[in-house]
Amino acid sequence: MELESLGAYLKTRRDRVTPADVGLRAYGTARRVPGLRREELAQLAGVSAGYYTRLEQGQAGTASQQVLDALAGVLQLDPAETAHLHNLARQPATPRLIRPRPERPHPRVLTLLASLGEAMPAVVLGRRGDVLAWNRTGHVLVAEHVDFDAPHDLARRPSIPRMFFLDSLTRDLHRNWDELARIHVAYLRLTAGRHPTDARLAELIGELAMRSRAFAALWAKGDVADCTVGTMRLQHPTVGRADVDYQVWLQPESPDHRLEVYTPNDTASADALRLLSDQVVDQQKPEAVHAGAAQHLDR
Repeated sequence: MELESLGAYLKTRRDRVTPADVGLRAYGTARRVPGLRREELAQLAGVSAGYYTRLEQGQAGTASQQVLDALAGVLQLDPAETAHLHNLARQPATPRLIRPRPERPHPRVLTLLASLGEAMPAVVLGRRGDVLAWNRTGHVLVAEHVDFDAPHDLARRPSIPRMFFLDSLTRDLHRNWDELARIHVAYLRLTAGRHPTDARLAELIGELAMRSRAFAALWAKGDVADCTVGTMRLQHPTVGRADVDYQVWLQPESPDHRLEVYTPNDTASADALRLLSDQVVDQQKPEAVHAGAAQHLDR
């Protein structure tokens, strides 16, 4: 699947802005476009209609930062959307897809994950939303039906976007699935703009668009958003209802990797997470006793 072009993105953003949004009078005439016309956007951004048309059709070459910022202002883009616009403008007309090496979490990230213990659920995510590592509480919170050791096996490494759109158990887990689905797709689009030559990312987006009508519909909207904080409203199979806030810690040594940490949103959710953590710790105790007995017998 080909990733998004600058022209396609401009078209979806132009459709989103009405004349009234930018102070234009419609004079009651019927309009054949849902948002701004090309010439209206061009005039407001201070460029010629011909130049903007060529830009949207991918025939104008590289747009300057000033032109892009002017278009972003008229289109009322937020910082993440503006960054995506600039990312798309820097892409070659036909980027050559490259299959990157498998991602591996940085040792410092794994040390930080281990330091959290089991009281705080946490997951390390890669560029495309693959689970690179998790603590046991993070595992049972977001995907207890998946093997805990799966992230270590490249062939079985869990993909949060795939599970979110293709796995019914993951969908049933989230009471605010619709809200989170929009965020997942918008962040995946932002990532695609940052990494236009990533063949694995293009394959993931193509697979989801083919296999999930919900994903395809959301992708067609063209929305872009960063994903650093939010709330997951869960109906967990073990502890029941729990509302948890997620926050992302970015990693300087591996900026594509994100340590996602989950904290309770209220007292009842704190009790649920504590119960989950206690169960995880209790399940490890027999293993620890067995290991200790084995060491004793070896002496």
